[in-house]
Amino acid sequence: MTNQPNRPANERAHASRRRFIKTTSGLVAAGAAVSPTHGWSDEPADGSTRVLIIVGPSSHPPGTHEVEAGGRLMKHALEQMENLSGIQADVVEGWPDQSLRDAASTVVFIGDLFPPNRLPNPQQNLADLDEMMQRGVGIACIHYATGLLGEDVTSDGDHPLLRWMGGYFANRSCPHHESFARVFPEATITPAETDHPVTRGWKEFTLRDEPYFNNYFGTEGNQLAPKATVLATSMLPPEAPKGETVAWCIEREDTGRGFGVVMPHYYKNWRDEDLRRLILNGIVWSAKVEVPAEGVKTKSPNLADFNPKSV
Repeated sequence: MTNQPNRPANERAHASRRRFIKTTSGLVAAGAAVSPTHGWSDEPADGSTRVLIIVGPSSHPPGTHEVEAGGRLMKHALEQMENLSGIQADVVEGWPDQSLRDAASTVVFIGDLFPPNRLPNPQQNLADLDEMMQRGVGIACIHYATGLLGEDVTSDGDHPLLRWMGGYFANRSCPHHESFARVFPEATITPAETDHPVTRGWKEFTLRDEPYFNNYFGTEGNQLAPKATVLATSMLPPEAPKGETVAWCIEREDTGRGFGVVMPHYYKNWRDEDLRRLILNGIVWSAKVEVPAEGVKTKSPNLADFNPKSV
C-alpha cells in the first residue's frame, strides 16, 4: 500500500479472469469466469457456517496485496482447518448477489481501501452491508481493506465502518486524522494482554511488512469504543516507538462482531503461521464460531497454488 487515493474502481471492475488451478483442497477457481456478482463458491453442506470473501480492486505491484490470490488462500485455509470443520467460504470479485449476502455469517474484505466504497454503486453497497450488519452478520477487513479516503467520511471522520468494525485506516486525504503506512524491515507484532479468543494459539512474531499505525478509532481521544478490544500491538515507528494497535475487534450492539488487521502487505507473509492464525482466528470469531483453545490450525500453504502475480 502507498498512502494515496486508489485509482477509480471502474478501471479494475472487470479484472482479467484466470485459469483453473489445482490445490490440496481440490479444484480452485482462480478467478475463472467471475462476474461482478458471482465468484468461486460451492454448495454448502447443511448446517455449515458461510464466510463471504469480497475481493475489491487493487493496483499494487506483484507480490504486494495480491488480493485475488489472498481471497482464494483464505477460502482454502478456512475450509481446510485441521481442528475446526463446518465452514464454507465463497469468494467474489465485485459486489455479491442477494443469495450470497443472505447466507453469510460474516463478510471478509480484501482490496485497496474499503471495497464497498471503491466498487460501483457505493451507496447501494453500503445500504446492502448495513442490512447485513443489522442482522448481526460479522465483518472483517484485511490490510488496506481497513482504509477510507477523505471523500468517504464526514468532516469529523464518521463512517459506518467505524461502528461496524471499531476503527479504520485513515488515508492522508481524510480531513480529521491521518494514519501512516511504512514498510518496516523488522516489525514485531505482540499479542495484547487479553484472554480474547482471537489471541489464542499465536505468539509474538517479527516480519518485514507494513503494519499501519495511528489508526483511527473515534472522536474520544482516538480511544477504542467500550466494546472494542485491542488484539495486537507493535512498537512503531522505530525512531519514536509507542504501542500501536495493529489488530482489534468489536462486539456490536446489533450482536454482530467486527475484526480489523492491518497486515499483510506482502503476499509471502501468509506463510507466517502466527500471522495466519491471528487472521483466521479473527474471521472465525467474527462468524460467531468458537475459536479452538489452541487457535485455528492450518498447514503452511503453497502460495503459488493460488495463482498470484508473484510470490
